[in-house]
Amino acid sequence: MNFKNTKIKILDLDLKGCIYLNHLSHTQNIAIFFKIISRLGDGTFWYAMLILIWVQKNLAYGLQLFYVVLSGLFGTGVYKLLKHKTTRPRPYQVHQVIVLGERPLDHFSFPSGHTLHAVMVTIVLGYIQPLMLFLMLPFTILVAISRMVLGLHYPSDVLVGALIGVVIASGIICTAPLLHIIL
Repeated sequence: MNFKNTKIKILDLDLKGCIYLNHLSHTQNIAIFFKIISRLGDGTFWYAMLILIWVQKNLAYGLQLFYVVLSGLFGTGVYKLLKHKTTRPRPYQVHQVIVLGERPLDHFSFPSGHTLHAVMVTIVLGYIQPLMLFLMLPFTILVAISRMVLGLHYPSDVLVGALIGVVIASGIICTAPLLHIIL
């Protein structure tokens, strides 16, 4: 099998996954549920987690919470660069069978910024306060699924967004001891 055939099969599988998950949004309660998840994933849920940790740990964890801000800034930079370099249209823009379930925050599909930030913040906050993972992990999974159910992303957008989130969070956590010395 050559590269072109492999690429076509991957793109076909990506579209089929998107169509399958987007079909779930035809049920009104499911669509409303994932719209709420998506909106909370815009930042509200993550700010609430930051405040909750800050209240639990007080100022003692101020530097650690700075990691979240730092990873967020870096993640946003990477996300915006990739969006504007790849300019991949969103599924609902290309395929008439995909129903748009929520307004997009920007024009392009690749990678999923919601998933990137959800994974990244979950890992960094989970490093700071592991007990919070019980709330954040299920929510992160729901955010990732919501992006496809709402017709905003292909599965590959979500997968790559998650991988970038893991890389950035790991980088921040690995450099944390160095940041303690510098700051």
